[in-house]
Amino acid sequence: MTPKELRALCLSFNAAVEEFPFNPETSVFKVLGKMFALSSLEGSPLTVNLKCDPEDAVRLRGEYEGLIIPGWHMNKRHWNTVTVDGGLSDRLVRELVEDSYDLVVAGLPRAERLRLDRP
Repeated sequence: MTPKELRALCLSFNAAVEEFPFNPETSVFKVLGKMFALSSLEGSPLTVNLKCDPEDAVRLRGEYEGLIIPGWHMNKRHWNTVTVDGGLSDRLVRELVEDSYDLVVAGLPRAERLRLDRP
């Protein structure tokens, strides 16, 4: 997956936006003000920090050793750093980004979740 494809994927979700609160090189993708992905899109290797269910996070780290690691500068229990341009399939990366988005949306107040469902 290329940086352009990763950006397009993150922005394809309902109400997703890209912001640069840390520096001009670090893209932070949010839904209704809550972060679901963080990446230095020009980095090599290309990585993205994604929210993850704690049990799944540990399983994925074991299954994809070196490609999925505890979230860099993040809560290591809830975030993984995923190497996007390595040996992971684009399909798996898409699923992980979608899972991150869904976890963040699930944590939003009910009224905000309902607002996302409207066209």
